[in-house]
Amino acid sequence: MAVRTVLVCETQVPFVRGGAELLVQQLVDELRRRGFETDRVSVPFKWYPKDELLPHAAAWGLLDLSESNGRPVDLVIATKFPTYLARHPRKVCWLVHQHRAAYELADTPYSDFAHEELDVALRDRLMQIDERALGDCVGRYTISRTVTARLQRYNGLDSTPLYHPPLLARQLTPGEYGNYVLSVARLEQNKRVDLAVRSVAFWPEPLRLVVVGEGSQRALVERAADEAGVRARVSFLGAVGDDALPALYRDALAVMYVPYDEDYGLVTLEAFLAAKPVVTAADSGGTLEFVDDGVTGAVTAPEPEALGAAVAALHGSRARAAALGDAGRARASAITWDDVIERLVSHG
Repeated sequence: MAVRTVLVCETQVPFVRGGAELLVQQLVDELRRRGFETDRVSVPFKWYPKDELLPHAAAWGLLDLSESNGRPVDLVIATKFPTYLARHPRKVCWLVHQHRAAYELADTPYSDFAHEELDVALRDRLMQIDERALGDCVGRYTISRTVTARLQRYNGLDSTPLYHPPLLARQLTPGEYGNYVLSVARLEQNKRVDLAVRSVAFWPEPLRLVVVGEGSQRALVERAADEAGVRARVSFLGAVGDDALPALYRDALAVMYVPYDEDYGLVTLEAFLAAKPVVTAADSGGTLEFVDDGVTGAVTAPEPEALGAAVAALHGSRARAAALGDAGRARASAITWDDVIERLVSHG
């Protein structure tokens, strides 16, 4: 049947607006632009203490989204845990990620799950819930090859990656290759902005780092600047609006983005659309689906000195920085919403 009405499901942490929230906003807008009657279903999410995870999953499992106000809903698109537990006979998942702390981040500094009896039992239960709910979807997609690989590894389920462009795509343009490197990321532990800050000690003068973003780890990141002796060369701008961010991309020498095992990394594509090379780390996950060392940027060990050397090389040759940035722009420009929408609505 032809799809006319679509609901997009999101979990939303009040007062927090990150990549997943932006993706849902874009998806709703793009569906509406193509004539689909679309709305979002949003439920607040709390992941701590860990005992909250199962009740939140149960809450989504109670939702019957097959109709609204007496009108049938043709298609439901789930995004991340636990939205895919909602009930609908034609439910597609475009997976941002599962509850990563219970998956590949378990037993790392980025997770509150340890190899303890209660944590292992909860982790096993969450995986069982995910496998059943995701297995019931009539279509399974992910935002990247990285997420697809995780889904296969931990749940034995196949899926298809669907890349999407960033929200700022139409506003990003090339500019000068100035004397600063840009970091755009939430100041949270897994984003490792402190690693970018520590690398400044190995940059040549007069290069400085401009940090865009807020988060619970801001004090840690600022302390890293003090400990590395580079506080005078790091500007902390906090949250920057979409009206001002394109100009920061436009005139940067490069963008440094070094998260740990990122799902996708829209910052990478934003940098590319501004024709900026991206300096990233070999364990940064989704960024490596776009950043080829020596082609569109630099991939190094997740160590300050190695990252600093990559930035120094770009500083030494603006022509090389421009060539890498141009290659990235060509790659990012080929990513559009058309294929995403066509795939998702094909299951109606």
